[in-house]
Amino acid sequence: MERTEKERWREAERTGAQWINRGEEEEMEVCGFVPCAWRLCVLALGCVLSGGLLALLLLWVPQWSVRWACVPAPLHLASVLLLRTTDEFGQYFRVWVQTLQVPGVDPLGLGAAGEGAEVGQSFSKGPLESTQPQQVRYFCLQSVVYVWSAGSQGFAQLTALDCGIPVRDFYCRHSAGLPPSTQQYRRLFYGINQIEVKVPSIPKLLIKEVLNPFYIFQVFSVILWSLDDYYYYASAILMMSLLSVCTSLYTVRKQYILLHDMVSAHNVVRCTIYRGDQDTEEILSTDLVPGDVMVIPANGMMMPCDAALIGGTCIVNESMLTGESVPVTKTQLPLPPCGGGPDGALPEPLYDPEEHRRHTLFCGTQVIQTRYYSGERVRAVVIRTGFCTVKGQLVRSILYPKPSDFRLYRDAIRFLLGLVCVAAGGMAYSIYISASMGESVGRILVEALDIITITVPPALPAAMTAGIVYAQHRLRQKGIFCTSPQRINTSGQINLVCFDKTGTLTEDGLDLWGVQRVQDSRFGPPEQEVATEGQSHSPFLVAMASCHSLTRIEGQLTGDPLDIKMFEATGWVLEEPSPDETSNHDLIMPTVVRPAKPSPLETPPCQEQDPDIRELMGRYEVGVLAQFPFSSGLQRMSVVTRVLGERRLRAYLKGAPETVVRLCRPDTVPADFWEVLDGYTRQGLRVIALAHRQLEPKFTWHRLQTISREVIECEMEFLGLLMLQNKLKPQTVPVLAELHRANIRTVMVTGDSMLTAVSVARECGLIPPHSQVIITEAQPPREGQPATVSWSYSQDSPRAQRQESRVSVGPQQPHALPSYHFAMSGRTFAIILEHFSELLPKLLLCGTVYARMAPDQKTQLVEELQKVDYYVAMCGDGANDCGALKRAHTGISLSELEASVASPFTSRTPDISCVPHLIREGRAALVTSFCVFKFMALYSIIQYLCVLLLYSILSNMGDSQYLFIDIAIIMSLAFTTPVNLPRMRLTPLIGWLGTYQR
Repeated sequence: MERTEKERWREAERTGAQWINRGEEEEMEVCGFVPCAWRLCVLALGCVLSGGLLALLLLWVPQWSVRWACVPAPLHLASVLLLRTTDEFGQYFRVWVQTLQVPGVDPLGLGAAGEGAEVGQSFSKGPLESTQPQQVRYFCLQSVVYVWSAGSQGFAQLTALDCGIPVRDFYCRHSAGLPPSTQQYRRLFYGINQIEVKVPSIPKLLIKEVLNPFYIFQVFSVILWSLDDYYYYASAILMMSLLSVCTSLYTVRKQYILLHDMVSAHNVVRCTIYRGDQDTEEILSTDLVPGDVMVIPANGMMMPCDAALIGGTCIVNESMLTGESVPVTKTQLPLPPCGGGPDGALPEPLYDPEEHRRHTLFCGTQVIQTRYYSGERVRAVVIRTGFCTVKGQLVRSILYPKPSDFRLYRDAIRFLLGLVCVAAGGMAYSIYISASMGESVGRILVEALDIITITVPPALPAAMTAGIVYAQHRLRQKGIFCTSPQRINTSGQINLVCFDKTGTLTEDGLDLWGVQRVQDSRFGPPEQEVATEGQSHSPFLVAMASCHSLTRIEGQLTGDPLDIKMFEATGWVLEEPSPDETSNHDLIMPTVVRPAKPSPLETPPCQEQDPDIRELMGRYEVGVLAQFPFSSGLQRMSVVTRVLGERRLRAYLKGAPETVVRLCRPDTVPADFWEVLDGYTRQGLRVIALAHRQLEPKFTWHRLQTISREVIECEMEFLGLLMLQNKLKPQTVPVLAELHRANIRTVMVTGDSMLTAVSVARECGLIPPHSQVIITEAQPPREGQPATVSWSYSQDSPRAQRQESRVSVGPQQPHALPSYHFAMSGRTFAIILEHFSELLPKLLLCGTVYARMAPDQKTQLVEELQKVDYYVAMCGDGANDCGALKRAHTGISLSELEASVASPFTSRTPDISCVPHLIREGRAALVTSFCVFKFMALYSIIQYLCVLLLYSILSNMGDSQYLFIDIAIIMSLAFTTPVNLPRMRLTPLIGWLGTYQR
């Protein structure tokens, strides 16, 4: 009968299970329960009879506490939920379902502007007054709220305006702000807009620390030794434990305080929001809810939330999120045409924060300055608040990190369990000997339990972490700072390192190498000087001077280093209107670029002009009327300009050559375009293509504000190529050579072009001189045809080896010749990951260059490399590498900005010389931990046998003997062994250390 009940209980639990965050990184399985009175009474009695040990066990294993105290129930009736992550860790969480009385079940469904009324219409009776209260069930886990959905009959994460909202709705429904009643209603769901990092009190931290199984065992040991009259030894161990607890409390509390100060520095600011089309109100940022329309002041502000820009332009510093200090230009969301297309057949485009990140202001970023119309302020619609923002997600990743998974720790726990089994045998022997000798029951019990404290040494965890402490101290002296000390041991097993290219392997700055213009669809000779005589107003020069996102901040030209080098080469000057000039005009004053030295105006015969205006001004000026910012996904940017005195507008395009050439008319592209491009990329040069187009008269300034970039970026005329040189850092080649000698694989992951990446890889030694490079290309399914994969030799592969041969896709043999290296683009990687998943692991074993990789693709690459049993390190400068830095076993940020807080390691030295230092210290700490573990285990077995022999003659060692052996001899050796320095030169892993691969 008992077995049948248990099976029925398991079946009910299994059938009642559902999933939340399905298909996402935080996917979890959830089961529902309700408390059972008789089970709770039995558990309470067990906790009392066990002296609290059962309560501690239930605290450490939450799934047992739920299954023993509750019975399964459907989710819609459950009051207790048991959640389990579906990753390799399988963590359990226990949460209580809470209820909320609100006048509605849809967080965004009441009172939004434009729902059932025109935008700007006055609001009538508020929803809190006119709607009957309803009950909403929810629970909160790791600062994320999950709400019960009656439609899907499951819990789902509370979302706001960042998911499934048409772009048009931001203008038609959410542009006039919210009435106070609706704002109050939404605050019931979303809470206050604050990323609150609570610093736990010292008593709370102390209780949490002391309830750790390690300290519980030490308390048990101290009590037992005191009962056995070992007062000095017990006092010594107690003092060591108190010192360890105090040190741990100080470290943990200090980290909480640092994180709290970092987050709360700009947590509360004053904001101006719209109440209708014209009325505004000043409130605290903590009162913001999704749907509020903020006013971004002209002098900028620290963003307290994520918001979509629907009016004006902002210059933003996103260093807190990306690690890149270069300001970014944010423009308003493009308003799509009605119906999504001319015939209304195309789907309505939906807003996505990542896809529209150039139109989104993220929480924690600094708005430096704004541009706006007269009478129309810069406006942004709040889309996410609190921990749902990008900054909130970053803080959550720090507050709730994934547990470390390291084989040494797993094996250590298994070995300790084995020691417990050995101790059980010793306890049985001790009880038999003592009972046969006529010992009292109390004495027999104390001596039997004492066997456990001898076999499993309480000081083992502290001794094993000594090597990590010493290694962390040595790393700090070398300018490498660690936020996760346990990762140091993991660093000792690194066998593959991924490097970003620009700013990591190569210098940050770029030097202009030269240009090559196109005339009559033919390339001219390469030129070193750009602003040559007779070319002062050429379209090529105007494209270089206007097609960028530069701005002046406090008189200093600021922006992308590539744009700065390109603009400075023209010799032109950039002028921006002041806020006073902007407010005095009905239209926004454009950014103007012009030659530094006035020259006679050169007017091509085909250009339409107003002679009076041209004669009045007497100089050549180009105004930038609209800008479509650079997108890593599109790999291009463009601007629309107007020359003073001309009526027609001109568009200029800049971007990756392979992207730009597809947008140009074929008759304007030279026939030898690809040969010329390959020649420059094989030299390791960064190549940028330029194009332009004279727009039709129908394109006016007003139409530019709502038009999509695809309408402008087509039928362009190819202008030529711009070449920039990116030099290797001095430490790149020797460090890579040292890693190769140690049999550590090195991989380049970059957003640059394929041929440039391959050329730099050869130059720095990632690819040996005589090795072949095979470029992998994949095509997605089209018109019923399946996806395809093709391979071709790179043009710089040795000609003697470029012949028909069988390529073994798999790990390279030590003496296999020739050596093959696969190179692929981010697009190919995504297609293979989706359609050829069984082929990807084989390609990863020989892949060396990954070009045109988007930030999320870098993270996916690290995950896939980990799946094929690599211990992966990621080294980047912080720009677009944050996800990969967090996901890798060892993430090394070369940026000291706030984004590095998400990386386990940060180096003050801005080159890759920190990588071998970290691996050496990791190996030293790992070897030390392993040796100390073996030493302490052997010492425990020896003392265990010694005590059993003494028990056989009813004797034992004295207090001073235990004190001298454990403190003076054992602990001194355990804590001085890690003082040894690591080996100066990296060597291949051999012996037992080489076997510790996951």
